[in-house]
Amino acid sequence: MKSEKSPLAFALAFCMFLLSCGTDSRHFRLEGRLMHIGQSEFYIYSPDGMTGKVDTIKVEAGRFAYETPCDHPMTLLIVFPNFTEQPVFAQPGKSVSIRGDASHLKEMQVTGTKDNKLMNAFREQIANASPPDIIKYASQFIEDHPQSIVGTYIVSKYFIQTSQPDHVEASRLIDIMLRHQPDNNYLRRLSTQLQSLKATAPGQQLTASHVPQQSADILKAPVAVISTWATWSPESSMQQRMLKQQRRSAGDRLALLSLNLDGNRTLCDDQVKRDTLSWTNICDPMLFEGKAVQQLGLSTVPDNIVLQHGRVVARSLSTDQLREKIRQLLR
Repeated sequence: MKSEKSPLAFALAFCMFLLSCGTDSRHFRLEGRLMHIGQSEFYIYSPDGMTGKVDTIKVEAGRFAYETPCDHPMTLLIVFPNFTEQPVFAQPGKSVSIRGDASHLKEMQVTGTKDNKLMNAFREQIANASPPDIIKYASQFIEDHPQSIVGTYIVSKYFIQTSQPDHVEASRLIDIMLRHQPDNNYLRRLSTQLQSLKATAPGQQLTASHVPQQSADILKAPVAVISTWATWSPESSMQQRMLKQQRRSAGDRLALLSLNLDGNRTLCDDQVKRDTLSWTNICDPMLFEGKAVQQLGLSTVPDNIVLQHGRVVARSLSTDQLREKIRQLLR
């Protein structure tokens, strides 16, 4: 007996077919499913500034989808509620699929393009490696795949945005990649950022040219912290609340300057008022392209620079490390 499909079943099948074929040539799409999670929200942004905004991904019954305009290959970072970040490498007209378990996010798999498969393999390689081996594997990855934008993320994460940056190795690896990716503007920006990082590395004395004019007084303070935050980053908001507690205890001995990277003045003002962050908070609509952020070599959220009488003593500390460093300097 011949079976017949209902019009609804046919329509659903046709929609699934369209999704399986990807998206149009000027967009990028990702869809995912995570076990052991119901309703939630993830944030997603591009550290290379390609999207120019922070978006929210809604999760229902563990499933989610996201689509964004995409004219050039770019890096996207998904920020999960536990502060874990997952890089996704986008290409025009491509779609990727994310699968994993919310309780084991480090084992998540992103499939659909060569770059994402390369990142999967790198994450598996370093899963149980020691810190020195991770650095060795990171350098080797870039040398083996200098044409991949994955290397841009790796050099930023493991050689630049770390409490113990290696600017010499970062410069070497960026030069290798630029020979194969001469049009990669994010790589060029990282190269420029390295110059700012060298000028604001631990041991360097900051000058008024490094900080916004209205905040020059922090260079005279016994201890000062310059930090980045955004309402979409719970970790950075927690760090701001910790700084508030430390300032309440230290008084004038601790000066603070916070750079908000929401790109939305209302969101910034609302949280400043709600959390009573009573020090200079600058909301920069230029996000990571802003003058202050670039001059200070800050390119992630949260990030921070610790000063003692204007001299840099530490950078890019975790919230716990930052709390301990402040207490140590104020003893």
